Amino acid sequence: MNLIRLKPRSTVALFVASLVGVLAFAWPLFFQTSQAGESAIGHTTDAPWLFVLLLPLLVAVVLAELSEAGIDAKVISLVGMLAAVGAALRALGPGTAGLEPGFFLLVLAGRAFGAGFGFVLGAVSLLGGALISGGVGPWMPFQMFACAWVGCLAGLLPRAGGRLELLLLAAYSLVSGVLYGVIMNLWFWPYATFGSDFSFVPGDSLADNLHRYFLFVIATSLGWDIPRGILCAVLVLVLGRPILNAFRRTARKAAFEAPVVFEPRRTDA
Repeated sequence: MNLIRLKPRSTVALFVASLVGVLAFAWPLFFQTSQAGESAIGHTTDAPWLFVLLLPLLVAVVLAELSEAGIDAKVISLVGMLAAVGAALRALGPGTAGLEPGFFLLVLAGRAFGAGFGFVLGAVSLLGGALISGGVGPWMPFQMFACAWVGCLAGLLPRAGGRLELLLLAAYSLVSGVLYGVIMNLWFWPYATFGSDFSFVPGDSLADNLHRYFLFVIATSLGWDIPRGILCAVLVLVLGRPILNAFRRTARKAAFEAPVVFEPRRTDA
């Protein structure tokens, strides 16, 4: 059941938001510059502007659904509640050795409530967790995009049921937990120097730079990314079924999709 449905307007808003995110991460690979090695914190100046741009895009997804009657106050309340839970989980495990328990909740919510819901929840829960744990910095808007994609893609997985669904979600959790770290490295990698075999080379071909990038990932971040994926997959296998059932029962009892019917006013004879 999709609470924030991908109707035409929200699909456009989601596409635009994701396109901005892709450009924010990958533009150095396609627009070759001479900024490599300039600073290990490559987005210190432009990250605040990216954050300012991201928030209206998130609001646009919600407003698009409000205008098409695909979302109501109950859905917004549920986003807020789950975002608070996700933020608390992030504060409990703020990336130590890559162990971030909040990811599994994001995967399950995106699966149960849909891609649009997962996108908004991922960004908002990351923002809340960063504020609670003190993890606010130039990396934060990039983390918001990456978490939003994790939740969104969980809602786009093919239909399945029973044990097959849990296995599918566990496999997705493992892959997304690793890819989250792989993608996040792009926010700083083109701007830092790690030696000739691992650093971004302005003006070099895309294939050669990607080769150096994946060597850098293997040498540095996989030791954090793999535990994240494994933890998320294990939590999905252990807790996934009761949480999915609870989410779906909540959606049914709250009657998120029930149409509003106005009865004619009764007049006494």
